[in-house]
Amino acid sequence: MRHDESRALYDRALSVLAGGVNSSVRATQPSPFFVERGDGAHVIDADGNRYIDYVLGYGPLLYGHDVPEPVQAAVQKHAAAGPMYGAPTEIEVEHAEFVARHVPSVEMIRFVNSGTEATVSAVRLARAVTGRDKIVIMQGGYHGAQESTLVEGEPGNVQPSTRGVPSAFAQHTLPVPFNDADAIREVFEEHGDDIAAVMTEPILANTAIVHPVDGYLQTLRDITEEHDSLLIFDEVITGFRVGGLQCAQGKFGVTPDITTFGKIIGGGFPVGAIGGKAELIEQFTPGGDVFQSGTFSGHPVTVAAGHEYLKYAAENDVYDHVNRLGEKLRRGITDILEDQAPEYTVVGTDSMFKTVFTRHGTADRADACADGCTQHESCPNYDACPKTGADVSKAETDRWERVFWQEMKDQGVFLTANQFESQFVSYAHTDEDIEETLEAYKTAL
Repeated sequence: MRHDESRALYDRALSVLAGGVNSSVRATQPSPFFVERGDGAHVIDADGNRYIDYVLGYGPLLYGHDVPEPVQAAVQKHAAAGPMYGAPTEIEVEHAEFVARHVPSVEMIRFVNSGTEATVSAVRLARAVTGRDKIVIMQGGYHGAQESTLVEGEPGNVQPSTRGVPSAFAQHTLPVPFNDADAIREVFEEHGDDIAAVMTEPILANTAIVHPVDGYLQTLRDITEEHDSLLIFDEVITGFRVGGLQCAQGKFGVTPDITTFGKIIGGGFPVGAIGGKAELIEQFTPGGDVFQSGTFSGHPVTVAAGHEYLKYAAENDVYDHVNRLGEKLRRGITDILEDQAPEYTVVGTDSMFKTVFTRHGTADRADACADGCTQHESCPNYDACPKTGADVSKAETDRWERVFWQEMKDQGVFLTANQFESQFVSYAHTDEDIEETLEAYKTAL
């Protein structure tokens, strides 16, 4: 493949954009390709190279790059009527009603502009309604670019994970390992009266897709209720991707107090949302005294796109299609790994997938999870599959970024550029795309 145009654009970008990009994960090595347009399940770059796209904007594009006609019509209608108003619109109410009908935890919702803004607002709300300051998060989890969660370490020894965050902020955050019930019990034994909330993704979806062990999410539900703390599920990635319209909380049967959303809920446009019990969400201003506001919140084009996105999924076989292809892809990769790299682990569920380059997986795969790790104790790979963010970090992360990603790109398959970001199947993908992708895996691995 030739990349002359992309390299020229990157050279220009380095002069006017920080690092040449507007989001750090886009800065692939040695230089990123620049996308010219999308086409169904594919993207075409500035040099005319065509790739099967499993990045899908890092998750929002449930339908790929050719959205259903009702979505297109809604976007055009609301864009033509006026860009935005600074006043409420009916479509905001309709979308809120739809989400509240389908997501178990949502009685009331507030639309915002990004997943980060949603998690920031959720933390502020939890602190306000409980009168407590401390937040429990999962080590290796990600909740956007906010000071309360850009923290690393363990209780009693925490520090910001980036420059620019005052160390005093980190003292209110308690990171614990995901899937470790003893650790969560211990932190509540020591700090329970000061903990406002536990915030976690139901699946660590920004850390290569780490599935919860059986009963872990229910443990979080039970212990937060016992200590009058809140349980916040960050479903920015899993929302309307895992578990269909009920989201991951519906799939796992555990209902949080507050849920944060992004990505799919906005139909491919910038969005975030905080949903939950009415008695909590109504504490936001102006109904309550927890300040939350935003010029572009509930933007009519975004909300219309998200509403039609979800309505179309409710009325068609969208989830059946993407989940079937996701399973087919994970099963195919699992079969390839059995022959070529048995130490690696396939992870994912529904329409999400990833291969973690674990170092110590077992070669005995006779009774292993066939279509993605679900943390079954009977699986021969159970002791080696990732259960925490640290387990993913111990994988061969450099091999993914420097060798595997490059090889897959050269074969026309666009994957997320590091070991940690999730990958997705869309309604536009076909069985032929999956088969072509599996052939690329055989060569790259």
